[in-house]
Amino acid sequence: MDDPMPEITTLLTYLAVLTGFVFFPGPSILLTLARASTSGTRVGVATSLGIALGDVVHTVLAVVGISAVLMASAQAFWVIKMLGAGYLIWIGLRSFLEKPDTGLTRARPITARQALRQAMLAEALNPKSALFFLAFLPQFVDPARGTVALQLTVLGLLFIIMGTLATMIVALAAGRVSAFLRGNPAIQRWQGKVVGTVYCALGLRLALQER
Repeated sequence: MDDPMPEITTLLTYLAVLTGFVFFPGPSILLTLARASTSGTRVGVATSLGIALGDVVHTVLAVVGISAVLMASAQAFWVIKMLGAGYLIWIGLRSFLEKPDTGLTRARPITARQALRQAMLAEALNPKSALFFLAFLPQFVDPARGTVALQLTVLGLLFIIMGTLATMIVALAAGRVSAFLRGNPAIQRWQGKVVGTVYCALGLRLALQER
């Protein structure tokens, strides 16, 4: 019988990595923060939901695409995982080396409906997000545990739930979060290095693990 849940050690690793990803002030957090600070909590919540809908699109595409690759060839699936590991290391190095950017520029107020639509389209049409899902999710899939599509779906849903939780918290506490980030340049200076290290560690974990 298929078991769509990863084994406990893999699941705990995945959740730990997710926590670092979603709660650090990355693009989704900063977009939600900018919208909520400019147009209010309702718009911030709408932005959070829009990002989640965009991630649903990426999860579906990842499930369909990666499952098709595995059906074609187990070796091709391994190649996809290794390419994903390389991509994670690459974006990790870029995150580590790039200059900090608060992303908290002022924007014109918009309605909640506009915020939802814009956030969903921006996330769904972002090629970097698509590549990330294709690179990230397969690292925690074990074909020996059953249907890969089910495993990818569970992993994707966990990603969406935790990401939405993080952006919702930011939307509801936008004023305090904004003031905290602006008043703590060390956070801005070290966020890229911490996130970059996590990306690189994840990529190396796969590249060096036993086949």
